[in-house]
Formats: sequence, structure tokens, C-alpha cells
Amino acid sequence: MKIKGVIFDYGGTLDTAGCHWGVMLWRAYQRHQIPVSEQQFREAYVFAERTLGRNPVIQPHDTFRKTLDVKIRIEMEYLRDNGMWMCDEQICQQKHDAVLDDLYGQVVSTTRESREVLQALKEKLPMVLVSNFYGNISVVLEEFGLNGLFSYVIESAVVGIRKPDARIFQLGVDAMGLQPEEVLVVGDSLEKDIAPAQQIGCKTAWLEGAGWTPQKETPILSDWILHTIKDVKATL
Repeated sequence: MKIKGVIFDYGGTLDTAGCHWGVMLWRAYQRHQIPVSEQQFREAYVFAERTLGRNPVIQPHDTFRKTLDVKIRIEMEYLRDNGMWMCDEQICQQKHDAVLDDLYGQVVSTTRESREVLQALKEKLPMVLVSNFYGNISVVLEEFGLNGLFSYVIESAVVGIRKPDARIFQLGVDAMGLQPEEVLVVGDSLEKDIAPAQQIGCKTAWLEGAGWTPQKETPILSDWILHTIKDVKATL
């Protein structure tokens, strides 16, 4: 059946070209010579994600730069508070700012490329964004010039459903008034995007990139594998 609408993931898909945010951050830590092990960083990353998920730290008016600023700060405070990284306030602040500027610059560049693809697709098909986010996705989309490109935006913090719960993708399908088999879901996560989308009958396109966890012995199979976001045009 012909594809009549597209659902996009945001984080890890439109902002990092398929690279998991844990990997993005760890690579930045390495580039700026923050003396912690990968395991120590992973602990800090998970702590920060859980902190932001459980507490209303990020406000609806916060930009992505502010969100990233807070996330890095929580990670670095965890590393220092738990004796994994010994540094004074000045050095810590310098490293924080360096990692923030590094990553934000990459996101600006990547979202610029994503915007070009989305603008071209908008002329052909309705698009919906389905994202696990903190309640400020509309501000983030405006920040990167992605506002106005999606017919609907479905954000986990607003609807109270988080991936990999397939119901959040069903909301996207219903918003377009289509059948699941008429919808293509594009995302970077096999477990959080591709598998739940397949559960409700959607077609899927996995944006392959640097993952955060090893792939399972029995991999989740996607209808298409994309190497860049531009490849999505070839699936339609």
C-alpha cells in the first residue's frame, strides 16, 4: 500500500543524524579530554536522564541549548560528587562550556540538513513528529527552524505516553486520519521507534547510526535502512 503520511522521531534522528545522544556526549567528553572512563560517563548519563525524566527541571519555555546545558551540568556534578572527576569549579565550568558549544554547533548543522529534507517532503505528504521529550519541543523546533513543518506534534511529556509504548505512534497515525499501513515511521532506535511502530502495522525506516547499546542477537528488522536522513525520499 502506498505511503500517505510520515511520522518522524526527533532526538537522535533529526538532530544527530542517527547517533544516540549518549554516544554524542561521550565523544564530546573525549574530544575535550575529560578524565573519566566510559563506564563512569554512562552512570552519569543515566543519572541525568532519570533526573530529567522524573523532575520538572526543564521548563516549557526552555530552548534546546538550555536543555543541553542542564543535562551536561547534571552529568558533571554527578561525576564530581561521586569522586569520579577531581577538578575545581573553574576547570569544570570551562569543560562544561566547551562540551556545550561543541555539541550545540553540531546540532545546528545537522538540523539545517534535516530541515531541507522536511521542507521537500512537506510538499508531498503530511508529517507528524512523535518524540520522547520534556515538554519544550515546540520551542526547540522553533529554535532550529523546524516549526510549521509538521501537521501535528506528539510529545511524551504532554500526552503521558512514552516510547516504546506503541500507543504514542497510534496517536500519530490517528492524527493524520490514516491507516497504520499507510504510514512510514522514521527513527534511529530499533527498540523505541521501529519495533513499536511495527506492532501497530506501520512501515518503518531505521536511520542507522552509532547506537548506545549492543544490538540484540535477534535484531529488529526494518522495512528500510537509511544511512542519512536524505535517504527517506527513496522510500516514498
